[in-house]
This record gives sequence, structure tokens and C-alpha cells, in this order.
Amino acid sequence: MSERSALTRLTGTGTGECGEKDCPNVYRDETDGGIVVQGDPCAAFQPPAGEALVKIPEDVLREAVHALGW
Repeated sequence: MSERSALTRLTGTGTGECGEKDCPNVYRDETDGGIVVQGDPCAAFQPPAGEALVKIPEDVLREAVHALGW
């Protein structure tokens, strides 16, 4: 994964650290335009090795889409 400095936070207003009650968050990776999601683990099913599931509320996704101007 790219360094944190290459990530632009699209949601949240705090530090980006879950311990600071600033989760979930959505970031844009400026190196390749990818979307990075930070949030609570979701145990709906076991994803393939090297992948993870996270759960984020709809309003956080809407905030990220708005920040991107989509």
C-alpha cells in the first residue's frame, strides 16, 4: 500500500485514527486514484487471502462521493 502521505482524506474531520473516534473514513490514493476504506471489520464471510471486508455507513460513502464531485 502507498504511504499515508499519498492519501487524501475524503471524509471525517479528525486525525484519521480510529482510537480518536474518527472512523470510518474514505481516502483517495493520489498515486493511482484508488479508493481506500478504513473502518470496522465485517465478519459477513471470509474473504480470500490478502483481502479484508470493512463496514462503513451509507452517509460516509455519500460524503466521499460528494468530496470527489461525482
